[in-house]
Amino acid sequence: MGRYFGTNGIREVVGATLTAPFVAEMVGAIARVHEGPGPAVVGTDGRTSSPALGRIASGVLSLAGRDVVELGVLPTPAIQYNVPRLRGRLGVILTASHNPPEFNGIKGIASDGLEFPPEVEAAVEAAYERHDAPGVPYDRVGRIQGDPRGGDRYLEGIRGQVDVEAIQRRRFRVVLDCGNGASVVTSPHLLGSLGTRYVTLNGTLDGMFPGHLSEPTEANLADLVSTVPAIRAELGVAHDGDADRAVFVDEKGRYVPGEKILALLAREAVREAGKGTVVTPVTSSDAVREVVESAGGKVLYTRVGSPVVARAMQAHAAVFGGEENGGLIFPRHQLARDGAMTLARVLEVLAREGVPLSQLIDALPSYTLVKRKVPCPVALRQPVLEELTSAMDRGDPGVEVSTLDGIKVISRSGWYLVRPSGTEPLYRVFAEARDRATAESLAEDAIAKLEAVIRRLSDRTA
Repeated sequence: MGRYFGTNGIREVVGATLTAPFVAEMVGAIARVHEGPGPAVVGTDGRTSSPALGRIASGVLSLAGRDVVELGVLPTPAIQYNVPRLRGRLGVILTASHNPPEFNGIKGIASDGLEFPPEVEAAVEAAYERHDAPGVPYDRVGRIQGDPRGGDRYLEGIRGQVDVEAIQRRRFRVVLDCGNGASVVTSPHLLGSLGTRYVTLNGTLDGMFPGHLSEPTEANLADLVSTVPAIRAELGVAHDGDADRAVFVDEKGRYVPGEKILALLAREAVREAGKGTVVTPVTSSDAVREVVESAGGKVLYTRVGSPVVARAMQAHAAVFGGEENGGLIFPRHQLARDGAMTLARVLEVLAREGVPLSQLIDALPSYTLVKRKVPCPVALRQPVLEELTSAMDRGDPGVEVSTLDGIKVISRSGWYLVRPSGTEPLYRVFAEARDRATAESLAEDAIAKLEAVIRRLSDRTA
């Protein structure tokens, strides 16, 4: 059986794998697996292909006998937030998150607002391969109707989780980089309702992402980095294409790595609860563990992927969770990565502490986390991992090796992790140490080993 779902749903190139028949059959398979009462909720990001794909999804679900509520263009977390509140049986989101503009994808949402668990994804894939889409006679075709309140409902939920009056009193000055993505329709309204004075960059919806590529990396946020100190803003924030992530720039114009905000807000969550579990993947910085344990909490590590983190948080009643890429999860709000909720929470912490963002960040344990990408054909991702794992099993004594997700090698000088991407034809490499030179050296060592295996396996299959 084919494997179509990756780390965060299905993502493919539009017009190649992601065609109208593919989307119709896959959504039909989702409908088959989710038979029962309750409407289907459909929403999209702002990509050029999303309106057409959204219409296909709504039509297929309607012809399967399902009433459909269309939310239109909204951030992924906003759509997830609405599914249980609209008593949805399921949700379908057409999005490729931070991927380049030629991509789009399908994300399936369960009735509780969480992404499909692995067993449901497997059932959908099996139904797709059987061409098992339901159909109903003309008199049982579902209704399709829009709901214009989806964004307002979501923002009301966020404001209910923070001290709005404290934020409003501070009258923060913020630079918001929407990245021409779905946050255009929500985050400016959130900042306005919180009493901030804000400037937007790339604040029009455009699926070609003309401002910069939709992944909010330091290299892509040069305009945000320069604008924040230029207008004397207290902070800058950028979202990815579907706004389930938030990345920050401090008042000095310094890009704040995602793992720093993860550590800061994890510590705050544990402090407020008095104790508790924080769930995060094996890619997270050791700074998270240090601050959580010092606050009286504990860290539970998982495989990479927000669905894995969210369901582990649910199972362990965690007080906080998230990934080092700026995708953070606030369980009192919802068990989903949420960029706008992250923004509101950072503003609340700054309002309460009364100090600049740079001061809070500089007080955290000092580590350097390096991230790299290495191209690898999809067909070789698993064979490469198997060969690397076999070699690591014969590694040096005193070096700890974890295969929870990919291969993580931990030594006295730091650690590195190599793992196949679940959304792109590449390997991701992470390395961390107390200083940048050591982290870079660890990353280069990992990349050299990885590229040697890829070349060797490529030669065998040539």
